[in-house]
Amino acid sequence: MPTVEDVYRKFGFVAEAAQLLETELGTLLIYEEAVSADLIEAPNSDIANDIYSKIDRYTLGRLIKNAKNKVASIDKLENLLAAALTERNRLSHSFYREHNFRLRAEADDGRAIMLKDLERMHEVILDAYKAVMLLSGIDLEKLDEAPEEYRSIESLGHVRI
Repeated sequence: MPTVEDVYRKFGFVAEAAQLLETELGTLLIYEEAVSADLIEAPNSDIANDIYSKIDRYTLGRLIKNAKNKVASIDKLENLLAAALTERNRLSHSFYREHNFRLRAEADDGRAIMLKDLERMHEVILDAYKAVMLLSGIDLEKLDEAPEEYRSIESLGHVRI
């Protein structure tokens, strides 16, 4: 039977995947806004800081909404991103409430049910993350062809690609 620590550990892995998705969407938005503001050809640290500060405050939902308006091809990922947002919100706002007493239950397989739910959530969020990474030109399914900094992601052992 899974332990309480197993559930907490998996919860952390799922939360990490959600943050990776947020980070990559933010990176795409920062790039699009930097290009739009002509910061590539005419650097301006004040404008760059303003762009970063604005995007850094966005929630995952707002990142997705703004990416739809600014990032080419993101509309093809709408269903994946919507599913990932739903799962991230469930994870953050209601996962433990929905599972109620399962975490501490001794007589049944409550923690196994929780782990199964977390595994499914992890898969949904990672699928969205992998798809967004493809927009950046990184195929996490083919890490051997990716630049070294992305190949090291899998070696950390946190994100299972």
